[in-house]
Amino acid sequence: MENNSHKTYSIQEAQSKLENYCAYQERCHKEIVEKLRGMNMIPQVIDLIIVHLIDHNFLNEERFACSFARGKHRIKYWGNIRIVNELKFRNISSYNIKTALKEISEEEYFTNFHFIADRHWQTMKEKDSLKKRKKFCDFLLRKGFESNMVYEKVKDLEKNSKN
Repeated sequence: MENNSHKTYSIQEAQSKLENYCAYQERCHKEIVEKLRGMNMIPQVIDLIIVHLIDHNFLNEERFACSFARGKHRIKYWGNIRIVNELKFRNISSYNIKTALKEISEEEYFTNFHFIADRHWQTMKEKDSLKKRKKFCDFLLRKGFESNMVYEKVKDLEKNSKN
C-alpha cells in the first residue's frame, strides 16, 4: 500500500498532475500552493510550476475570481459581502475582486436577493415575530447581503404579512 504523503513526484509528474487539477475547475494560487506543499514539493519547484501554469493559461486569478463570484451568487445565492470576504481569504487582489463583482448585474443581484428572501420568509415556521425577524435577518446577513437591503426587506415583508 502506498501512502500519498511519502510519495515523491518528479517536476514533470507534479506539473502534469496540477495541469489536470486546474483543467478540472478554476483554481486560485493559494489552492495550488497548498496542493503542491501536500505533494512535498520544495518552494523553488512550487514557484516553477506556478509560473508554468500561468504561462500556459491553466491558472488565472482574474478568471478564477469571476467564475467564483458568478457561481456563488447564482448557485448559493451569496451576496457581495460574502463573496468579497471569501475571495480575500483566498488572497485574491482588490483589482480582481472588483472585476469579479462586475460579473453579477445589479438586476440579477436584486432579483436573486428578493427571491431568496421571499422564499426564506415563507418557509420559516417561527411564530414569535421578533425571533422570526432576527432569524430572517441573520440568514441574509450570513449570505452576505448588505444590511440596509436586509432591513428594508424585513420591513416590507412584515408590513405585507399584516395586510
